Amino acid sequence: MPELDPAVSAGATEDLQLLRDAAREAGLIAMQYFNNNPQVWMKGGTSPVSEADHAADKYLRETLLAARPDYGWLSEETVDDPVRLVARRTFVVDPIDGTRGFLEGLPTWCVSVAVVENGRTLAGVLDCPAKGEIYWALPGEGAFLNGRRISVRPPAETAEIAGPKAMIDLMPAKWHKRLKRGPYIPSLAYRLAMIAGGQLDATFVKANAHDWDIAAADLILREAGGALLDRHGRAPLYAGEVIRHGPLAAGSGELLAVLAGVIAGLTIDHYQ
Repeated sequence: MPELDPAVSAGATEDLQLLRDAAREAGLIAMQYFNNNPQVWMKGGTSPVSEADHAADKYLRETLLAARPDYGWLSEETVDDPVRLVARRTFVVDPIDGTRGFLEGLPTWCVSVAVVENGRTLAGVLDCPAKGEIYWALPGEGAFLNGRRISVRPPAETAEIAGPKAMIDLMPAKWHKRLKRGPYIPSLAYRLAMIAGGQLDATFVKANAHDWDIAAADLILREAGGALLDRHGRAPLYAGEVIRHGPLAAGSGELLAVLAGVIAGLTIDHYQ
């Protein structure tokens, strides 16, 4: 990846510190509700949202926009305002990625925060307080977990893969005996972080992931030596008019190429 312009790099570094501080505090707010029977509502009849999501979102929105009032705002728990489209940079936020797991008492959820410019993530942070893990990355400077540089797992004879079974079943026959099914991880951001940290080799992502699910984790994975690709073999763009994505593949090396080939062959019926 080409080096950032020095002015952009300096700004991204400052933004990263802002994101890390804010995500840590939002994680502490969420932890007050974790395993504590928070009030829950259903969005669209199928997706749960809790008072923890709202409390963390409120803190992040007020804190981040106070520090950067000229930035746009895109969050799962805030009504989208198209005025963000005129901003040079945009905060892309999921106050609790993996709400279902959060409500079930699973530790694999995280606060996901990113700064996006021209569709690309300039700074990304995942704060996973129930796991005691903080991931972050800047373009061209590597990905880190609790201050330690991380990288994707090197190729091996067997590969651990996560994602919808129906998509895994579409892998070429010669791969079936080489694949081990990964654990169920409700948080897509955390699943991508597991690939970045070498705990998982790859994952399929079903259609309709939103920017806030993946913007921060995408950069962390890329800086760890992996990639997240759409069905055209391209990296997703973020904070534009369209914030939902088709099927995606994440991983590295030959395995990622195979996954990308699988989603490239999907018909419209598979990902609507």
